[in-house]
Amino acid sequence: MLKQKELQVFLSGKYDKGNAILSVYAGAGGQDSQDWTTMLLRMYERYCRQKGFQVKTLEQSFGEAGGPEGRIGVKSATLEIKGKFAFGFLKKEVGVHRLVRISPFSPQKLRHTSFAMVEILPEISKAEQSEIEIKPDELKIQTFRASGPGGQYVNKRESAVRITHLPTNIVVSCQNERLQGLNRQKAMKILTTKLYQLKQEKEQKELKKIKGKELLSISWGNQIRSYVLHPYRLVKDIRTKIETSDVENVLNGNLDKFIEAEIKL
Repeated sequence: MLKQKELQVFLSGKYDKGNAILSVYAGAGGQDSQDWTTMLLRMYERYCRQKGFQVKTLEQSFGEAGGPEGRIGVKSATLEIKGKFAFGFLKKEVGVHRLVRISPFSPQKLRHTSFAMVEILPEISKAEQSEIEIKPDELKIQTFRASGPGGQYVNKRESAVRITHLPTNIVVSCQNERLQGLNRQKAMKILTTKLYQLKQEKEQKELKKIKGKELLSISWGNQIRSYVLHPYRLVKDIRTKIETSDVENVLNGNLDKFIEAEIKL
C-alpha cells in the first residue's frame, strides 16, 4: 500500500491518471522483426491484464505466414488500454525495443537483431480535441475488409477504416468494430490525439530552442531496452540500468521492476 502511494506521487502528470493508446510497429528485418512485435504485444497485454486494465485491440496488421510452428508475425498493432493510471505506468515505455537471439526463421541458425517501436498516447479531453482543426479535404479515407493471420478475411464487409492526414502523412486505422461508422469514429479520435501530441511536441521544441537546448527525438536509433536471448540471457534498460537474466518472466508481462524505475526518473 505504501509503495503504491509512493508511485502515485510520481504519477502526477496531466494525463497520468487516464487511459492510454499503445501501438507497436515492426522495424526493418522482415519476419524476425514481425515476430518480435508479436512478442512485445503479448508482453504488454499480459502486463496490462495483471494491472487490472481493460485491453482492446483497435487495429492489427499481420505479416506473412510461413514461419516455424506456423508463426505469423505482426507488422503493427494498436491497443486501447483503460484503467486508472494506465498512461502513467506505460508512458515511458515509448521508444525502440531491441531483441538479440538465434533467428527461428534462419535455416543456418544465425544470430539476428530485431527492432520494434512502441508508441504510447494519452486519452485527451474533448476540450483538447476541439483545439485541433481537421479539414475534410486534408483526409484520405479508405475502407477495407479486416483480415486475420495469414491474410484470411475476418469480416466480409468493408467495415475497417484507414485515415491518412495528408499534411502530416499520419496514418491511423481501426478494425475492431463491426460497423464502419464506429471504426471511423475511433480512428478519428486516435488521429486527433496524434495531431494534438504533434502540436505539443512542436511547442516544446520551440521552448527548448529559446533555452538553448535540443529535445531528443524518438527515432530507431534511440533504443530504450535490450532483450538478449543469445549468447547469454539478459534484459537491460538503457536509461535506468535495471537488468535481469529472467527474460521469460519479463516477456510474460512482469515489467514492474522496469516501469517503477522509469517512473522515478
